[in-house]
Amino acid sequence: MLNSLRKKAVAAAFMASPRLPAALFLLGTLASGAALADISDTIKPFVATSYSYDDNLMRLPDDVPGFSGPRSDTSRMLQAGFLFNRPIGRQVLTGQAKWSKVSFNRFSQFDYDGKDYLADLEWHIANHLEGHVGASYSQTLTPFSDFQSSVRNLRTQRREYVNGAWRFHPSWRVRGGLSRDRYSYDLPSQAFSNWTEDATEFGVDYLAPSNSRIGLQLRHLNGKYPNRGALDASVYGNGYRQDEIKANVFWELSGNTQLEFLGGWVRHRNNLLVGRDESGTNGRLSMYWKPLGKVNFTGMVWREFGSVDNSLVTSSLNTGASLGASWAATSKVRVDALLRKERRDFAAISGLVLPGDGRDTTRTASLGATYAPHRKIQLGVRLFHERREGVAIIDSGSYRAKGISFNGSVQF
Repeated sequence: MLNSLRKKAVAAAFMASPRLPAALFLLGTLASGAALADISDTIKPFVATSYSYDDNLMRLPDDVPGFSGPRSDTSRMLQAGFLFNRPIGRQVLTGQAKWSKVSFNRFSQFDYDGKDYLADLEWHIANHLEGHVGASYSQTLTPFSDFQSSVRNLRTQRREYVNGAWRFHPSWRVRGGLSRDRYSYDLPSQAFSNWTEDATEFGVDYLAPSNSRIGLQLRHLNGKYPNRGALDASVYGNGYRQDEIKANVFWELSGNTQLEFLGGWVRHRNNLLVGRDESGTNGRLSMYWKPLGKVNFTGMVWREFGSVDNSLVTSSLNTGASLGASWAATSKVRVDALLRKERRDFAAISGLVLPGDGRDTTRTASLGATYAPHRKIQLGVRLFHERREGVAIIDSGSYRAKGISFNGSVQF
C-alpha cells in the first residue's frame, strides 16, 4: 500500500512539472529498491521525460526567416506506458503501449498527444513451423524535413503482418509473409499523400552448421494513394507495383564479425503513368563488428528504390552509407555515435523538370551518452547535427540544423 501511494504521488508530481531539472530529480527519487520493485512479471510500466533544443525546428533554408521570428525552439515530452511479455504455452505474446504529451515553448501550435501501440505473437506449431503475427499503430508529428508548414500536421502509421517458416530439413527452410503499411495525415491538404502498401514475400534458405545462411527471396509490393481522383491520378499517378528477386545472405565470419546482404534485381512500375517505370539492381549490405568486448560497430551501405510522399514526385532511388558505434565505457555508462549520408535521385511526374540535378543529399551526425544508476533507471543526453542540400520545389530544400536533448526514464 505504501509503495502504491508513493508511486502515485511521484507520478503526479512528475506529470505536473514542466522543467527538466525537477523531472530528473523525481526520477532520482525513484531509485530506492522499494519504489522499483517489480509490479508484475508480465507487465512493466514506465515513465519518461525529455527536454530538447533545436536551432531550426522547421528545417528552413538559411536564407528563409522563421514563420514568426526566430527559427529555434525548445520542447518537452512527458511519456507513460507499459511493456508486456506473456508466454502462452509455446507461444509468446509481447508488445507495448505508450502515450506521449509533447509541448513546444515558442511554436505552441505544434503541441500534440502521441500514441504508440505494438503487439506481436510469436507462434510455434510442432517442431518445424514458426512465425509471427502482429500489428502496430503510431501517431506523431510529421517530420519537418518532409513537410514544412506553420500548421500542425499529425501522421498516423499502421502496420499489420503475418509470416511463417517451415524447416522441412535440418539445413533447409521455406518462409513467407504478408504485410500492410498505411500512412495517413490529419491535415486536409495532405490527405492527397495518404498511402497504403501491401507486401507479399516468399523465400527459401540454406542453413549452414556454422549459423550462416544463404537464400533467395521474392517480394511483390502494391502501393496505392486512395484519395487521388481520376484527374489527379492522370497527372500524379495513383499507385505503383514493385517486384523484387534478391539474394538473402547472412555470413558469420567469426564470433565478432557478421555480414548481412539482401540484394538483387528490382522493377518499379507506376500504375498509370507510362514512362515512369524504373528497374535495376538494389541492395543493402550490413556489417556487425565487435573487435573488443565493450565496443560495437555497425556499418551499412545501400541502393534502394523508395516511394516519396509528394504531389510532384513519384519515387526516388536512394543510395547511402552509415556507420554507428557503441561503447560500454563502464557497467553504467554507454556512449553511442552515428554518421549517416543518403542521396535521393527523384523521379518527377511526367513533363516536370526539377531544378539543379533533381536530387537531395542529407548528412547526419549524432553523439549520445546514457547513464544507468540503477538497472531500471536511465538518464541520457544526445547531440545532433543535420544538413541537407536539396530541391525546394518538392519540400526537400536545403537546410542546416543542430540541437541537444536530455532524457530520463524509469521502469517499474
